[in-house]
Amino acid sequence: MFESILIIVVIIALSGVKVINEYERGVILTLGKYSSTKKAGLRYVIPAVQRMIKVDMRIKAIDVPSQDAMTRDNVSVRVNAVLYYKVRTSEKAVLEVENFMYAVSQLAQTTMRNVIGEVTLDELLSNREDVSTKIKKIVDKATDPWGIEVQGVELKDVELNEEMKRVMAKEAEAEREKRAVIIKAEGEVQASTNLSKAAMVLSKAPGALHLRTLATLNDLSSDKSNTVVLGLPLEILRAIEKKK
Repeated sequence: MFESILIIVVIIALSGVKVINEYERGVILTLGKYSSTKKAGLRYVIPAVQRMIKVDMRIKAIDVPSQDAMTRDNVSVRVNAVLYYKVRTSEKAVLEVENFMYAVSQLAQTTMRNVIGEVTLDELLSNREDVSTKIKKIVDKATDPWGIEVQGVELKDVELNEEMKRVMAKEAEAEREKRAVIIKAEGEVQASTNLSKAAMVLSKAPGALHLRTLATLNDLSSDKSNTVVLGLPLEILRAIEKKK
């Protein structure tokens, strides 16, 4: 009988031996009250009197599920993200919030929807880094009393419905056509300016127009299928008239 009691006592005593890994911290509650935080190593917890809760101090990644949100310009989008955080103060993470992993995930989801509602679709697509930084600051500030530090937030995908994709494709096509028309018009302006300068130079030099006409005829003569109508410059007609 005594041996049985002794064995039970030894088993209970040994049950208090705990091992804390290097990346963990052990929060000790004595009779339900916080008493200390243990670092890595072999630790002893008094059975039935003390309780140890291990907290992982490594950086964790939370996949924020896809959220339906409305941008400031009333465009419906579906966005998902990933959030990186770590526990900075283990005792706060245990005492201040019931389940800090679930709490951080829910906070990230609501914050992402709110921030997306403050930006336009163009800002969301072109400035993802700014939107991610804003979400990070808000979540980090809210989780600071929990002893949690947010390392970063990254928006992964921004999904649009098919109708919006078609509208954006038409908009992009119209923008390309607009640029083509502008470039063509600018080219015509430059060409007309150069032609005007050339006409002024030709008008000031006697015989220049005749030389230009001969050069044009030389270019046309390379293709025998062309029918050339020769126009006489005014200088030639004036010279013939003077001789009369």
